[in-house]
Amino acid sequence: MLDVWRGIAAALDSFAMLPSLVQAIAPSLPSPKLHDVAPPQEQRDRMDEYIREVRRLFTAPLQTTNLLSYSGKLQEQFKVKLQASDICMLPSYNHTLPTGHERGTFLALDVGGSTFRVALVRLCGKDSGDMSMRIVKMCTFKINKKIRDLEGHAFFEWMAERVEEVLSDPEIRELAEEETLSMGLAWSFPIEQTSIRSGNLLDMGKGFRAMQGLKGQDLGDLIMKACRAKNLNVRMDAMVNDSSATLLSKAYRDSSTGLALILGTGTNCAVHLPVSALSHAKFGVRPQSWHEKAKHVVVNTEFSMFGKNILPTTRWDDYLNTMHTHPDFQPFEHLISGRYLGEIVRLILLEAIQTAQLFGGDVPEAFLEPYSLETGTIAVFESDDTPTLSKALASLQASHPLTKQPSTLELHYIRQVCQFVSHRAAAYLAAGLHALWSLRATAEGLDLSDAGHLTVSCNGSVIEKYPSFRGLCQSYLDELTVMSGAEKHSVVLEMSDESAIYGAAVAACCLDET
Repeated sequence: MLDVWRGIAAALDSFAMLPSLVQAIAPSLPSPKLHDVAPPQEQRDRMDEYIREVRRLFTAPLQTTNLLSYSGKLQEQFKVKLQASDICMLPSYNHTLPTGHERGTFLALDVGGSTFRVALVRLCGKDSGDMSMRIVKMCTFKINKKIRDLEGHAFFEWMAERVEEVLSDPEIRELAEEETLSMGLAWSFPIEQTSIRSGNLLDMGKGFRAMQGLKGQDLGDLIMKACRAKNLNVRMDAMVNDSSATLLSKAYRDSSTGLALILGTGTNCAVHLPVSALSHAKFGVRPQSWHEKAKHVVVNTEFSMFGKNILPTTRWDDYLNTMHTHPDFQPFEHLISGRYLGEIVRLILLEAIQTAQLFGGDVPEAFLEPYSLETGTIAVFESDDTPTLSKALASLQASHPLTKQPSTLELHYIRQVCQFVSHRAAAYLAAGLHALWSLRATAEGLDLSDAGHLTVSCNGSVIEKYPSFRGLCQSYLDELTVMSGAEKHSVVLEMSDESAIYGAAVAACCLDET
C-alpha cells in the first residue's frame, strides 16, 4: 500500500474539475492502439450506455443548489443531536483553545488500532515559525494480535513498558529525571470522558481485550497505575480523541482554526462551538467551576453518523448499506471514506461485467469478495498519466488477476467510474463541512457574509493522498460559501501533519484545573 500511495503523489491536476464542470465528465475514450484489441462494437455499445447511467446517477445530485439544500438539512440534523444524543455531538472537556504562545516539553501518547506511538514534543510558540512544534523523539510500536489479546491491566502494563523504553533514551532520560513530564493522550476509541484528564473505559472494539474486567474504570488511572509501578516520572494531564487532537494541533499555529476533519479509512469532524449551542443535559455531571469558565467547547460530532435520507444514494450504495454489519449506522462514512470508495467501485464494475460485458463478461474471482478492491487501487486509476493506463493495469492485476488483459478502452471505462465515485464523495464532504461552518456561524450570532475566515484542520489518507480530492472538495466549498453570501476561500482545508501527537501535547499545554 505504501508504494501505491507514493505513486499517488504524482497525481494529475487535470482531474480536479470545478463543480460547475462536473456535468462535463463524459466518456472521452481513446482510439484503440495498434497493439490493443478493441472490444466488439456490441460490448462497447453496452458499456457506453452503462457509463451514461452511472454518470447520471452520480453527477445529477451535485449541482451547487442541491448541495446547498443538503447542507441546510444536515444543519437541522446537527441541531437535533446537539440537544439530545449520547452517541454524537459530544462535548469534550476542552473549552480553551491554545493561544500559540504556550511553551514547554510534553510526552504525547497516541493509541490507535494498529500502532502505539510515544513522542517527546517541544512547543516553542507560533512566533518560532516552522520550529513552533517539534518532535524531539518518537517511537512507534506495532499493535498486533498478541497485543490486542492482552486482557485488563496487562495491556496498560505493556503501554507503560513502551513509555519506559522511550524515557530510557539518552536524549530524554536526563529530562525525565529532572522534572515530572506532563502527558497528553490521543485515544482513538470510545470513552466516557469525566474530566480533561480522565474518562471511563468503554468497549474498544477492533479485537482489543484491554477492557476485560476494567470496563467503566478510569482510563487515566489505569495508565498512571502502570506507570507508577515502573517509577516513571510522568503525569497524565489530558485526553483527547483524534478529531479534537487534529483541531488543537492546527489551532496552536493558526487562530482561525475552528473545524477539524479526519478522512481516511473512516471519517469524523470536531467543531469549536459556543456552549449555548448545546443543551445543558449534553454536558452531564461536570463541576460548576467548568461551566463558569467554559464559553466555548470542542465538540466531537461523530460526523459519520449523519446524512441518512438527505444525501442521495444509488442502488450500489443501498446494497452496500444493506449488506453492512451495521446498516444505517454511519451513512456519511459509507459515501466518502476510504473504507468504502473502493467497494462502491467494485459493486459498479461487478454489475458492468455481468450486464454490460466489461472484460467480455468474465468475472475475476477476487471481484466476488466484498471490499477486495481497495481505495488505493482506484486512486492509481485516477493518478495514472500513461496513455494506456499501464500503472493502473499493473495495480489491478496485482490484486485482481484477469485471465485476459483488458483493453485500454476498458481501463478508461474503469477510470471514469472511479472519478464519478470520488467526485461525489468530495462534493458530499463539502456539503457537510459547509453545514458545520454555517452551524458554527449561526451559533455565534453571525451572518454567513460576516463569519470571517475559517481554517479546517485536516488529517487522513484520503484527504491527504487521494488524487486531487482536497482540491476538488475545496472548489465545491468555494462555490457553496460564495452562494451563501461569503467570500471565496472563507473556509479553507489545510493539512495538519502528525495531528494526533501534536494535538495530545497541545491538549496538555492547555490544561485547565476544572
